[in-house]
Amino acid sequence: MSLVEDLHAAGLTGRGGAAFSTGVKVAAAHDHGAHLVVNACDGEVGAAKDAFVVEHHLAELVEGAHLVAPGRGRSIRFATHRGSRTAALLAAAGLDVLEIPGRYVSSEESALVSAAQGGLARPMTKRRPFVTGGRDAQGRRVPPTVVLNAETVWRIAQVATHGPAWFRSVGTDAEPGPRLVTLTGAVAWPGVLETRAGVPVADLLAAAAPQEGAEHVVVGGLGGALVPLRSLRALRWTGEDLATVGATIGPGVVDVLDPQRCPVRTVGGYLRYAAGETAGQCGPCMFGVPALAAAWDRLAADPGPAAVHEVRRHAGLLPDRGACRFPDGVSHFAASALRALGPHLDAHAAGTCPAHERSTRAHHA
Repeated sequence: MSLVEDLHAAGLTGRGGAAFSTGVKVAAAHDHGAHLVVNACDGEVGAAKDAFVVEHHLAELVEGAHLVAPGRGRSIRFATHRGSRTAALLAAAGLDVLEIPGRYVSSEESALVSAAQGGLARPMTKRRPFVTGGRDAQGRRVPPTVVLNAETVWRIAQVATHGPAWFRSVGTDAEPGPRLVTLTGAVAWPGVLETRAGVPVADLLAAAAPQEGAEHVVVGGLGGALVPLRSLRALRWTGEDLATVGATIGPGVVDVLDPQRCPVRTVGGYLRYAAGETAGQCGPCMFGVPALAAAWDRLAADPGPAAVHEVRRHAGLLPDRGACRFPDGVSHFAASALRALGPHLDAHAAGTCPAHERSTRAHHA
């Protein structure tokens, strides 16, 4: 079989978060003679998978890249944050490194396409996938370009080497193949773990050993969801199970929140970070995300129905209005935090903070 047929048979999907069919993207790249940008930016909050692949599987990563963009006339560039260790490792290997600013939206797919063509690393409005070519906002031609996450490109090499049956021998029918997950936050052993869809989330958490008293987990970073730890422990690591708590596998990041720190304040930190990561070109990103962050800060200072309503109102104004999906993800994250932190917000309204009380007890123990 051809590479594209193998990828379809394997059922490989993108490991960067969108989970789109890799076979479809590679077929389009081959049909249109597309250039390749390998996204090794670890752009999501807490992510470390791309750095892991570059450090431990660079030869296979390069092999996979040449399978996607074979022959002359097709450039292969490895995108990563400027000044990062990943950039240094790629440069030391003699690869073409596309260094971009260390900002959240700079690693978005269309932002990388823009940067690869000499423009700013800012998202572009897509009238059609850039794998077929197109034009930017100024009308300049954009040659066919495909962007694939570093882990995805590594998995392409594995499918080519070991075959679709090997790939499907782990995971589930709906989400086959090995996959990486980053475990971070209030855990004893943070790092990148190789796993598969279908394993109990409790096993993933046990591998990292969350701190005693941990109650909340962010699954998927700013584009993900805040989930009570007790709910997460009962699930399998599958899209179907995670959907029951408003989450997805996404980019494979699990961040356990510090039990000694107020989760309402922690969410506020996430949202303030999001407000500072605007590309400065679309209203939802320039004004809507900062307004949502400010509404959350007001909620933290003075919880109550009116403050909750304001957070919901600002979150509801963000989806489906920007050049990229960044505001949509932030809106979903804020809504999930309201659901998960309902009891904690009720305690705030009554004048207490459970996290503060735990921290005080631990200090005096």
